Parts: sequence; structure tokens; C-alpha cells
Amino acid sequence: MAESSTTSDTSEPNPAAKTVLVTGATGYIGGRLVPRLLAEGHTVRVLVRSPDKIEAVPWRDRVEVVRGSLDDAQALKAALRGVDLLYYLVHSMAAGSGFEAKEKSMAELAAQTAGEAGARRIVYLGGLHPGNTGLSTHMRSREAVGRTFLAGPVDAVVFQAGVVIGSGSASFEMIRNLSETLPVMPAPSWVRNKIEAIAVRDVLHYLVRAAVLTEPLNRSFDIGSRDVLTYAGMMNEYAAEAGLPHRLILALPVPAPRLAGLWVALVTPIPLSMALPLVQSLQHDAVSAEHDIDQYIPPPDGGLTGYRTAVALALGKERDGQVETTWANAGADADPLPSDPDWAGHTVFVDERTFHGDVAPSHVWTVIEGIGGRNGWYSLPLAWQVRGWLDKLTGGAGLLRGRRHPGNLAPGEVVDWWRVERIDRGTLLRLRAEMRAPGRAWLELSVEPDGTGSRYRQRAIFFPKGLSGRLYWLGVLPFHSLIFPAMSRNIIAAARKIADLQDRSQKADSRKDGGFH
Repeated sequence: MAESSTTSDTSEPNPAAKTVLVTGATGYIGGRLVPRLLAEGHTVRVLVRSPDKIEAVPWRDRVEVVRGSLDDAQALKAALRGVDLLYYLVHSMAAGSGFEAKEKSMAELAAQTAGEAGARRIVYLGGLHPGNTGLSTHMRSREAVGRTFLAGPVDAVVFQAGVVIGSGSASFEMIRNLSETLPVMPAPSWVRNKIEAIAVRDVLHYLVRAAVLTEPLNRSFDIGSRDVLTYAGMMNEYAAEAGLPHRLILALPVPAPRLAGLWVALVTPIPLSMALPLVQSLQHDAVSAEHDIDQYIPPPDGGLTGYRTAVALALGKERDGQVETTWANAGADADPLPSDPDWAGHTVFVDERTFHGDVAPSHVWTVIEGIGGRNGWYSLPLAWQVRGWLDKLTGGAGLLRGRRHPGNLAPGEVVDWWRVERIDRGTLLRLRAEMRAPGRAWLELSVEPDGTGSRYRQRAIFFPKGLSGRLYWLGVLPFHSLIFPAMSRNIIAAARKIADLQDRSQKADSRKDGGFH
């Protein structure tokens, strides 16, 4: 089974094809929607702040890219020129004063500009929520954005979805990690709330079909699996699908959203800044109040995907290394590292190590590009784990985010608490740290030919912020002296194992060929 279906390209042109603009194409849903729209024959344009983030995606050469953001009126005007349909798939997980006003202001600008450009429809993906009740800040903001589009000059289809289940989704990671962490789990009272999840493949089905709706339509639609569980029930259904014993979940008579958000941040890959709004959105039931979407868009072939099936599909995708997009890769733009570390008068600390090996650079590169996640960091795992937990306790990313694919990386992707800032495949990988630290940090791993072998180089680069940054660097130097030399040696040793396995495989193939002849 496929987690989400993509319609194949056909030689016949699609008479209903549209020119569409996708915002949020670097996000979890947007990154999956674009190739499906292309497969349906639509002409796709994307608005992104950092085009480098989509350089490595398979569909890059088939879309038009406009650089800009949703609060940039000129970029938005250029992006919407000649567009039939706008997909608005952006929602910040930021917080702080002015957050809701900014979200609403961007939606108003998008609606106004779409109207001026002659667009016929806006499609927005919001959150499923009960009516006539107090909502969390982020859910309230999503509702306000939806209302802004419905009141605007362009017809809008506002989908309201609950928990999205799919490989790499934040909701799935939260359920998975909570379910796997403790067999007995004291939990806030909201674990008894009723939740209607939806598989990512079904979300994409509705989004794609919205492009070819022919009648004028300006309204919201609740979408879901029709499979209603409590949040505790979702965790136990996950446990059953994953082959785990039944989880005993003790619902305490307090909601405790902030405490629960902190707990989620500690035991899952999700940082505190995202865990809090996710938990706050679970304070109320999230069940479809109507199923009117069936009158306009039929369910997918085979019907809607039940929760248990969605979990099975997500787990299968991860086992096969076929995760298309992840929550962790969405929405963050990297500040570029200057090629010269002594740039612009910065105080720069560098810890550089080199190691010469008798193995081909290509094998060393295989190890470099596969670093992190389940493969780890090739030195003192306990030390990395302790630093990861300290980072989690201070609200950072920690080491639990993993990576999208076990062997391939692209700019902008997450690797544990790092983000890929630059990758020159075969030679250099530059990672920007997203851990909590008093300064900015990078890790560079590179390899080049050296005679019949290779020269591996490893650089830790730190731009300290104030006195605390300088003291921090002095404090971590003793750990660097233990971790980094071992890391260099072990990366070369791992590359040598790859070379040996390949050599043995080639010899075995040669013997088979010789025996056959």
C-alpha cells in the first residue's frame, strides 16, 4: 500500500488544468502537494523565502519559483500574476505578542492581491475545532485566517482538518513517542477528548481535487477519517499496530497544557515551541460537525483511510526510507555561514581535525551523508545523549528529530539538532546547529582524494555571543578533545567497512559469473 497516491502523468492534456500558486511548498503538506498537482497536469508556481531549500527536490525543475514571503506585497503580486488558484498552506508555530495580528495581516494581503490578480479561488488548510468555545491562540489564529479568506474578494475553500497522520508529521511523531516511552502514563484530562484524525493521503486528495471544482464555492468544510477516538485511544491503537503491549493511560482531573507541553517536548522530537501549541489544540474535542464535502469531492478510491490503517502506512513508509517531507524541515531558513571564518570582524572559534585514510573518498562520503539519526555521531553516544537532553530541558531541539531519509540529505533538511545548510554531494556537508547555545555554531564534514586514499576534514565553527559565548566554548573544548578525534577515526573505520563489504560482494559476483560460464 502507498501512504499517499500520486496520479501518473499522461500524454493527454488535462482540459481542467490550472495555473496554481503554492505557498508553504517547503512545508510538510505543501512539499507533498506540489508533485501531485504536477501529476494532474497543473502548472505550478511556488513562493518560497529560500529557493535553496527546494533545490534537491525531484520536482524543482518542473515549477516556477518566486523568491519572497507572504508579507512582501511585491513578491506576492509577482507570484499571483496569471494564477487561477492560490493554495495557502502557511501557518507559523511562533508565539509572542502580535502573532495573531501578523497572521491575519498576511492573509488579508494574500486575499487582496489574489483578487487584484484575478485569481478564482483560494484553498486554505485550517484546523478542526468545535464552535462557540474558547480556542487556543494558534487554533484561534487559524480560524481567523479562514474567516479572512471567506470574507475576502476571492471565493475560498477552507478545509478544517484535525490530527494529520503520516510519516514525518508532527502529530504522528507526538503520538508515536508518547506511546513508546512509557507503558504506564499519567496524563492530563484532555486525553479523554474525542479526536477525528485524518491520513495525510486523504488531506492531499481533498487539496488536489479542490483545484478542479467547477462551481462557485465560498465556505468551510470539516474533513476527517470518520474514525473517532479519544487521544488515549489513539495512543493505544498506535501501540497495537506497532506491536507494543496495551498502554495504561491515567487521565488526571487537570488539563495542565503547559506542563503537558513541556513533557511532550522532553520525550518526543518536537521542540517546546511547537509542543505547546500542539498540546493546547487538544484541549477540546476535534470531530467533524458536518460531512458536506461529500457533495463536492467524493472520497478517495477505496474510501477514507481509518486511523489504524494510517498508522500502518506511516510506519511502513519509515521502514522503507520513503518519507517525502517531515515537520522538522518546514519553515526554518538558515543564515549563511561565510566561507572565511574570520568574516566581518567576528570572533570565531574553530576546532579542526583531519584524518588520512586508505579508503576511497566515495566511501567516506557515504558515511558523511548518512550521519545522525539511527546511525549516530560515531563517538561517545552517551555524551551526545546527555547534551541532547540538556538542550531539550532548555527548550531546544535535542537529538530526537532524526532525519527524513537514512542515506540522502538535501539543503534545509534536519539532522537531529542540526540543519543542512550546504551540501556539495561527494565532498562537503555543512550543518548549522539549532541547539541552545550562546552563539551560532556549525559543523563541517568534508572529504577529498589523498593519493590512493582520502583526506577527511572536520570543522566545528562557533561565533560566540558575548562573554557567555566565550565561556561556553572554553567549557566544551575538553569534550571536543574526546569526541572529535574519535569521530574522525570512526567515520574512516565505517567507510572501510563499506569498502570491504563492497569488495566481498564484487568478488562473490565474480565467482558466480565464473561458475556460470
